[in-house]
Amino acid sequence: MEEEPIKEGGQELAVETAKPKLQPPKMYKVLLINDDYTPMEFVVDILERFFNKDRQTATRIMLEVHTRGSGVCGLFPRDVAETKVYQVDQYSKTHEHPLLCTMEEA
Repeated sequence: MEEEPIKEGGQELAVETAKPKLQPPKMYKVLLINDDYTPMEFVVDILERFFNKDRQTATRIMLEVHTRGSGVCGLFPRDVAETKVYQVDQYSKTHEHPLLCTMEEA
């Protein structure tokens, strides 16, 4: 912190100026939830298309969704996570799949 002299009533006062404390934004996990109807290949396509995963990583996440019930697609700031969830939901509806995409605070 720096001290800046300020004159008040003929006297000099020392005032400390504080640098603003910036905090990183809260991060959110975007998750895919397993269902009995969405094809595995469609889930892989979602992961490649919206989360920029390579084929091997997308397949690994898809298998996690299939075996564990859900899988993490990525970690994002809130506005990006909300956009990803919306994009996946719209794409799934357009292709008539009930795939559910959600987000939760990391």
